[in-house]
Amino acid sequence: MNITKKAQQVLTGSFSLEDALPTTMPSYVNSVAYLWGATIICSLVILFISGPLLALFGPDWYHFSSIGRFVNSVHFWGTQVFFASMLLHLVTKFFMGAWRDNRRLTWMLGVLTFLVAIPTALTGILSQTNWDSQWVAVQAKDALNAVGVGSFFNTMNTGQMLLVHVAVLPAIILVLGLAHVVFVRKEGPVKPYDSQTA
Repeated sequence: MNITKKAQQVLTGSFSLEDALPTTMPSYVNSVAYLWGATIICSLVILFISGPLLALFGPDWYHFSSIGRFVNSVHFWGTQVFFASMLLHLVTKFFMGAWRDNRRLTWMLGVLTFLVAIPTALTGILSQTNWDSQWVAVQAKDALNAVGVGSFFNTMNTGQMLLVHVAVLPAIILVLGLAHVVFVRKEGPVKPYDSQTA
């Protein structure tokens, strides 16, 4: 069996070119409520560019070099935009009832992506290698020990936190996010409640 050929058949059978790159969109998509998903994607691209640079050049670079501090600031503010957009996206889609019309899986993928982003932010704070990260590491260690998972995740171990932050959790976010976008493109944007009867 040819896996590539099978993947092509599955994709072309359930996903048209118009679904992936639509030429026309419904008029209700012009609302600000539909903007936050694109903002999440844009900020995620910024994070996926600036993050590997920070990991590649290391703490000396992003603490003492002017370019490194700039990239660190871009990564920090990209994270703020990412979380603000994600929260606004989640809230607006909740009040729009985005799970309607058989979109439960799309909704759950989005919620799961948000839940994975939270420990990604925590491990990012722990990877900053400054006084704030040390204080947060101690507090997080106590919290993780209290819930019984401290033996698996040692927040005081900078190497482990950096690996989880740079490799493991972003890969999960990327897979979940891509799956979410594919389902949104396939099913189309959720209609507002008042257009259900139209």
